[in-house]
Formats: sequence, structure tokens, C-alpha cells
Amino acid sequence: MRSSQPSSLYRIGHAAELLGVSVDTVRRWADDGRLAVVRTSGGQRLVDGADLSRLATERAENPAEGRSRVSARNRFAGLVTRVVADDVMAQVEIQAGPYRVVSLMTSEAAEDMGLTPGVEAVAVVKSTNVVVERLRP
Repeated sequence: MRSSQPSSLYRIGHAAELLGVSVDTVRRWADDGRLAVVRTSGGQRLVDGADLSRLATERAENPAEGRSRVSARNRFAGLVTRVVADDVMAQVEIQAGPYRVVSLMTSEAAEDMGLTPGVEAVAVVKSTNVVVERLRP
């Protein structure tokens, strides 16, 4: 571990959820030394919060190839779960991990993009005001 007193410790599954990757990927990164972990007396691996933050920032600054470049940072990749459309407007619901994101767009745009349940999509959220809350430990 890189720091003698970690700010927070996260279970592997929670770290994977926060990074938007699989548990196996987090384990592999830990084994490769890319992500600092500590072991509990029972052998469970916990991810150092400061190192998790570093890796999340690194990944955001170096997006995977093929990902479009836009100024919005809030990208929620997931599956389209529902599309309700009329002649003019469409409501598209995307389940992105634990998050349900709903978008309103023209029916023409939804049709042109082929948005139907089961299709992969990315919801890009751009806002001028963001409120941050911290969950109780």
C-alpha cells in the first residue's frame, strides 16, 4: 500500500462499481500493483480510497480508444430498458449499473439511433450545477 494511513477502505465489489468495471478487473489491477489494497485479518482485500481516487482520475483522463470525446464528464453506460414514444417525443430509459437514467428526445432521434430495449447506450449528462453528498460511513 502506498500510504501508511488510508483515508477510506472499500470492498473490491464496491470499488469495481465505483470504477465501472468488473470485480475481476479490480482484482487483476490489485494483483498487478496498479491498485493499492490491504488485507484484513480474514484475508479479505480492501482497496485504499486515495489510490482508488487516483485510478478513477487516471481513467477519466485517458479514456478507452473508440470512446467519443465530449466536454461532458458524466457518462453512464448501460442498457436501454424502455422506450415510450409518440409522434413527436420519446422517453428513453437506460439502466446504468445501479442508476436509472431517463432522457427525453424526439421520436425521430430515438428511431434514427435504433434505441430499443436491450441495446447498449451511453447517457451523457451535462449540467452547470452539481450537488455532491457524502454517504454516512
